Formats: sequence, C-alpha cells, structure tokens
Amino acid sequence: MSDAVPEPSQEVPVVPEYDPAAPAPLHVPRTSTGNAEVDAQLERLGDADHLATDGHIEVYEDVHRGLRDALTALDARPGPPAPSPSYDQRAPSPSYGTRS
Repeated sequence: MSDAVPEPSQEVPVVPEYDPAAPAPLHVPRTSTGNAEVDAQLERLGDADHLATDGHIEVYEDVHRGLRDALTALDARPGPPAPSPSYDQRAPSPSYGTRS
C-alpha cells in the first residue's frame, strides 16, 4: 500500500467562449388563451429559443400553419341555428295587393 497523496490536478476548467450568434432564450411570456389547440402552438414557439436564427423560420411556419388550422376548424363548427323569419317571404302581404 502506498502512502503517496495524489497531487491536485493542474487542469484549468474550460469556459466556453461567448458566442453572440449562439441560440439564446428570449423568455417571452406566453399567456394561456383557454383554447388547447392555440395554447399548444404558442408553446411550440418556445422551441425557437434553442435554435440558431436560421432554424426559427421552420418553427414559425409550423406555428402559423397550426394557428390557421385552428381558426379554420372554428369556422367549420356548426354554430347556433339561424333565426326563423317572422313571416313567409315567398308570399306577399295581402295589404300590398289591395290599393284603392
């Protein structure tokens, strides 16, 4: 058995150099809308925080497509029934035919 004590390492930790072009989170707050489809697309925007600038376009286009689909789906859903007319529009009122 050896009583020798290992010497402390003389290695200096390597600190990564600051790169202004490296991806950096924007920390933009995203408020919930209450619509699950829209909220999922807004959360998807956070993916751009971890990409280089040239990768943002793919995320933005994907989010835009998702939001457009969500809006289109709103138009396709049946709404409340249209109000019924208060009179029959095919037959003229009897008062129009009798003028003196």
